[in-house]
Amino acid sequence: MRRRMFLGLAAGTTLVGCGYRSVDAIYSQPAGKVPKQYANRTRVVFWSPYGGVNGKAVDKLVAKFNDAQSDVYVEVQFQGSYDDVAQKVAAALVAKQAPDLAVLSDVTWERFFLNDALEPLNNHFTDGFGPGVFQEKLFGEYVVKGKSWAVPFARSTPILYYNRDAFAKAGLPDRAPRTWSELRSWVPELAKVQSGGRSMRTIAFAKIDGDWQFQGNVWQFGGAYSKGLDVTIDQDGAVAAGEWQRQMVHELGAAYMASSPSTDFANGLVGVIQESTGGMKTISSKAKFKVGAGFIPSEVAAGIATGGGGIGMMRNISDERKQAAATFLQFLALPENSAWWTTQTGYLPVVNKAREDAELKKLIAEQPNYGVAIAQLENARQQDAIRLYGRNANVQIYTGLQQIYADNAAPKKVFASVAKRLDAIGDEVKRLYEEKVL
Repeated sequence: MRRRMFLGLAAGTTLVGCGYRSVDAIYSQPAGKVPKQYANRTRVVFWSPYGGVNGKAVDKLVAKFNDAQSDVYVEVQFQGSYDDVAQKVAAALVAKQAPDLAVLSDVTWERFFLNDALEPLNNHFTDGFGPGVFQEKLFGEYVVKGKSWAVPFARSTPILYYNRDAFAKAGLPDRAPRTWSELRSWVPELAKVQSGGRSMRTIAFAKIDGDWQFQGNVWQFGGAYSKGLDVTIDQDGAVAAGEWQRQMVHELGAAYMASSPSTDFANGLVGVIQESTGGMKTISSKAKFKVGAGFIPSEVAAGIATGGGGIGMMRNISDERKQAAATFLQFLALPENSAWWTTQTGYLPVVNKAREDAELKKLIAEQPNYGVAIAQLENARQQDAIRLYGRNANVQIYTGLQQIYADNAAPKKVFASVAKRLDAIGDEVKRLYEEKVL
């Protein structure tokens, strides 16, 4: 699922403004239709950001749930991107309306949590749905002061996709580079491969939302976006990561900024990309060459950012709707359903026992790319707080990256300017962050 900027700035600002609603008020559901065969059930509205291949998989999971029991009807409503979902949830709350469940991204659920819009899930946990069921790192990212504010669903990390056919033509080993320096040393070989009438470029950097991948790159070069809300993007490690990318674009001519790196990769224009594991099925189906996958390279350290979507339950809904929504979450937490979702999309299996599923094991044995993200989880880390809690911090960071890619701007100067804007963003949320998170 492609990650885009948080479009809901106006709605988000209203949400953060506080006092716009009673946290215990009960809001109506968004409109929809219940098919006759599911009449007289408790209706649950589930807002999803998944279209295409992943959207079809969501539809099948929901249909399976609706046919598996007779008390609850889940209506999945596609809302656009992750950011579209966040924008529409914020707008709905202002209008005193609420979906029951919504998929919220790694950088949007925090704002709903800070503003008391999410229902803590602890009271809905069962033996088959709770802390012992989910993958610990992914589950723990939604736990604040002992309460769970969402559960992992379509969670991902970036992985390095590479063009195996191009690597073979270039005489390179059939694996991802172990370090960024190693990838840089492969630039001359990849440039000998012709693609689209020109030398193949080594890597493409995302124009929008590249700050997610760059979060890991900063760690790999020994830096951080922030320590807590104290901004550090203007310090050595982040500057070194930015400088590596600047040199690849402007000194070596081996990289460029792309609107859709995954599309360019699938079209054979570039040798490697950093992309979500959730794009595995789509990329593999579109590419006309053998696709390889490996860990994101390290440099002075390892470390990758988790991302993707978790499911939050809205607080402003009735107890009946909450119980019905929890029934659906319990269904998604069944190992066979978590494993099936992974086989259809490439997203991580968020339920521990899903890894024991025979179909998932078979898929990984036949297509090892599906196992890369699982193995790479040992390097996964929760993102730095300024990106998670700072409203629009991600936009400030990737806008800075665009200046490096497009204008050959010096990373040290760019990140000094970005740091000032992030400082201001951190100040906006500091009171709530200290009150509710620390």
